[in-house]
Amino acid sequence: MADRPKALIMTAPGINCDEELCEAFELAGATPVRVHINRLSEDPALLDAADLIGLPGGFSYGDAVAAGRIAAQLIRSHLWSGLMRAVERGVPMIAPCNGFQIAVQAGLLPGPGKGTSWPAAPSAAEVALVDNESARFIDKWVNVDYPADTVCVWTRGLETGGGPSLLPIAHGEGRFIAGGQLEHLEEAGQVAVRYAEGDNPNGSDGGIAGICDASGLILGLMPHPERYTRWTQHPFWTRLDEADRQGDTPGLAMFRNAVTWVNARRASVVEA
Repeated sequence: MADRPKALIMTAPGINCDEELCEAFELAGATPVRVHINRLSEDPALLDAADLIGLPGGFSYGDAVAAGRIAAQLIRSHLWSGLMRAVERGVPMIAPCNGFQIAVQAGLLPGPGKGTSWPAAPSAAEVALVDNESARFIDKWVNVDYPADTVCVWTRGLETGGGPSLLPIAHGEGRFIAGGQLEHLEEAGQVAVRYAEGDNPNGSDGGIAGICDASGLILGLMPHPERYTRWTQHPFWTRLDEADRQGDTPGLAMFRNAVTWVNARRASVVEA
């Protein structure tokens, strides 16, 4: 067990999907460790031991002010340098739902362009996640696509189409606003997950459900892949063809991709 990659899951008051994120990492072959954001703020060096990092979903700090705003400000004030060290080490990070809201406000996504250095201090948010177009909280499963040209490590190789590609969502502020970045994100391969045509539940620009940074290692998405790690979690799993239920679910496959990437990188370092 000691050689398994360590996945650090950042928790905060109101976060409620940390257990699911821990289980997803565990099933994918990593050892998850939950650490409260206050403890990380007091000792950011704890991030230096992480091989993977997760920002879970939920309602951090009760979504006071705006969804993810308070947690994002704590990251900007106390954890930016620690996260930048992780970025420099090539640590994959995933931020579902509230985590995505935190990541864009903290300046982690969409991040600088390819070949451009990360700033020493967090930059202003370039994209946003705002109230759903319906102005209602949405809790359902949606059809998603995985662009074949994405640079995202987490979603690479996932198949589009059919019942298995559904993912669960549960949010009130999930409408992605590209802020003039849409064309750039698409051309750079930073669109990692897209709502299937005709199934854009919140009115997101370009039907975008998730984006990554230019390296493909940092993924933020409104759906919850950590809630879909077993076929029996699918809303109509008994009606799926047996052939469709072979191997990992799309949710677990994302975490498996990241753990596999980390293991391959660690092996290459040892060989060198």
